[in-house]
Amino acid sequence: MKFSEQWLREWVNPDISSHELSEQLSMAGLEVDAVEPVADEFHTVVVGEVIDCGPHPDADKLQITKVDVGEAEPVDIVCGASNCRLGIKVAVAKVGAVLPGDFKIKKAKLRGQPSNGMLCSFKELGLIDEHDGIIELPADAPVGEDYRKYLQLDDNSIDIDLTPNRGDCLSIRGIAREVGVLNRLDVTVPESNEVAASIEDTLSITLSAAEQCPRYLGRVIKGVDLTRPTPVWMTEKLRRSGIRSIDPVVDVTNYVLLELGHPMHAFDLDSLEGNIDVRLAKPKEKLTLLDDQEVELDDDTLVIADEKRALAMAGVYGGKNSGVTENSKNIFLESAFFAPDAILGKARRYGLHTDASHRYERGVDPQLQRTAMERATELLLAICGGEAGPVTEAVAEPFLPKRDGITLRASRLAKVLGVSIANDNVTEILERLGFDVSFDSEQWQVGIPSYRFDLSIEEDLIEEVARVYGYNSIQAAPPAAQLRMTKRKESQLSAHQLVDAMVSRGYQEAITYSFVDPKHQALMFDETAALTLPHPISVDMSSMRVSLWPGLVGAVAHNQKRQQSVLAFVETGLRFIPDESAENGVRQEAVISGIRSGKAHSEHWSEGDSAVDFYDVKGDVEALLAQTGNAAAFRFVASQHPALHPGQSAAIYRGSEKVGDIGALHPKFDKALGLNQRTFVFELALSAVTERPLPQAKPVSRYPSIRRDLAVVVDKDLAAGELIAAMENVGVKQLVDLNLFDVYIGDGVAEGKQSLALSVTLQDSDKTLEEAEVTELMTKFIETLKSEFNATLRD
Repeated sequence: MKFSEQWLREWVNPDISSHELSEQLSMAGLEVDAVEPVADEFHTVVVGEVIDCGPHPDADKLQITKVDVGEAEPVDIVCGASNCRLGIKVAVAKVGAVLPGDFKIKKAKLRGQPSNGMLCSFKELGLIDEHDGIIELPADAPVGEDYRKYLQLDDNSIDIDLTPNRGDCLSIRGIAREVGVLNRLDVTVPESNEVAASIEDTLSITLSAAEQCPRYLGRVIKGVDLTRPTPVWMTEKLRRSGIRSIDPVVDVTNYVLLELGHPMHAFDLDSLEGNIDVRLAKPKEKLTLLDDQEVELDDDTLVIADEKRALAMAGVYGGKNSGVTENSKNIFLESAFFAPDAILGKARRYGLHTDASHRYERGVDPQLQRTAMERATELLLAICGGEAGPVTEAVAEPFLPKRDGITLRASRLAKVLGVSIANDNVTEILERLGFDVSFDSEQWQVGIPSYRFDLSIEEDLIEEVARVYGYNSIQAAPPAAQLRMTKRKESQLSAHQLVDAMVSRGYQEAITYSFVDPKHQALMFDETAALTLPHPISVDMSSMRVSLWPGLVGAVAHNQKRQQSVLAFVETGLRFIPDESAENGVRQEAVISGIRSGKAHSEHWSEGDSAVDFYDVKGDVEALLAQTGNAAAFRFVASQHPALHPGQSAAIYRGSEKVGDIGALHPKFDKALGLNQRTFVFELALSAVTERPLPQAKPVSRYPSIRRDLAVVVDKDLAAGELIAAMENVGVKQLVDLNLFDVYIGDGVAEGKQSLALSVTLQDSDKTLEEAEVTELMTKFIETLKSEFNATLRD
């Protein structure tokens, strides 16, 4: 919100400087971004009148003028502006004047003719960038008066960055109300009179979308002359507020927008076909906007229409076919309340942003429409002439916002602010804010005005009191708190510990979006339905992930395109599985996932140049499982997964429960996913790897351990882990280590078979094991393997 400081001071004029005013507004929550002068520095520029104007004898585009500048004799000035003519009032830089850019005016000769000054344009005085000829001033401008004084250019433009909840301050009226409260001053509202109807012409109004537009006012104004110029005082206030003057009708509606904070729109009455209908757009309905852009309207877009077609996007943008032009003689003026939810996001959807949509999205006072209508009518008739008809109003009371009262307790106010404010001061603050206040039994009953959409609970009122009382007046006191150790289960592993374990193995922690490309996810999880977002950021981020793999794959593909040869990422997060039995129809599961691609190691003379393989990633997962202190409880079982290579994938089980997957991404997906190297992934449910048994201390055996090697021949498809698990389940308490150290397939081993060599380490904590005991234990292992896997000892 940008506005003129002088304009604000017409409403309320505290005895403080511009700097103090900006500080005061900022501390009250209306952050001032900039305070800039409305005009660059210049001097010795006065109001003049062209009393003689003729062609230059030696230049076709120059004119010789005599200008009355309020002195004894007129001055001769050569001018090249096409709009220079006899009788107009102009801005004259006299000899000795200094214009913006340190441009000094001296006596000169132009093509042999003397020129003792310059007729100035807006651009030359640093007022606006446009340069359409010299400045033309009103006929009543006093000749000889200093131009800066005449336009009151010793003024500042103040730019305020308002938060979305303070739509009530998007006007001079709203800001003046705040300044008045902060300085305990009354606000002087400019005098405005209700305009009596002088003609009977009206248009009837139908609210077909009453919920979206519960109040709509319209007025016919006939016989306007839009060739008349907008008064300088109005164009200057608009300019200093960052708005360019266009024509009297647009200027008046913009002026009311800035003054009262209420958007308005005017239609060319002669272009309308029938009466007004406020309705939702029809399917595929099209509208050509004022900027010549044609848009196809969605059926939830509110429009102002006549009996034939849509005229404008309500609260956003007008239509070209019904727009007011310089040839318009009769207009229909609109002043309406549109529900914020009906306008919210509509402008952005069509690639638009207007001052009207900016205000309607944040909320406009639903009781301000008639005031705005009368103010705009009064200004239009004063500038353009014409006759006004009666105001026609359509209202649907049930859909107008209702403002409930709020109770503010004195005890709660003191507790939250940490300071005691006198009850009378609180009452005065609330009343000056425009609230209806009564105080009884140490609490205030506060009626909220219609323009304060942001107040609904007690804490909102506490904030109002605090900012008006002054945050600087509230003494800072550090909070007093006692440190207390939080309870933490020693058996609980945190996700950070698991990630750190992977980082120590060369992984990097990644954080990816929870929403992914639905096409990529469907490739990898063709059997799993995904949750589709109703309003996604973009098409390629429109599905909630059912696994962390799609995001990690995208990260790997991104880095591969940037010549990264060693890639290993780990991530913890939620996956979202559609489940009708779950709350909101989706089951959220915390998982830890990892991905590796490229070389197994960074380039080094002592390391080979091998690519990462399945067993590298399996080793990483085993290291992760070791963090639980119970790695033996987990096993890898060959399985099929739609995203993984059928020969290089496994399910991970804890007991009989499947807790994860590991494997190589199927090569058929590489091109679609943007991968150019073999990629391996894993994913584990966090709940399965965050519990660990507490360590139990026991004495270290003083007796020697005994190792026996055992080589057995089993089916080629049998996983070694099955054998190890079976041997551990035998229940031999002397077994302290069991390790697979060799796998052999070849000569001496039958076709379809494999030889697995295991080292068995035995140790007793109470005695030295004798040979007979060792033999007995080994026999138990061999018999178990024979009975469960049809294993035979290798010769």
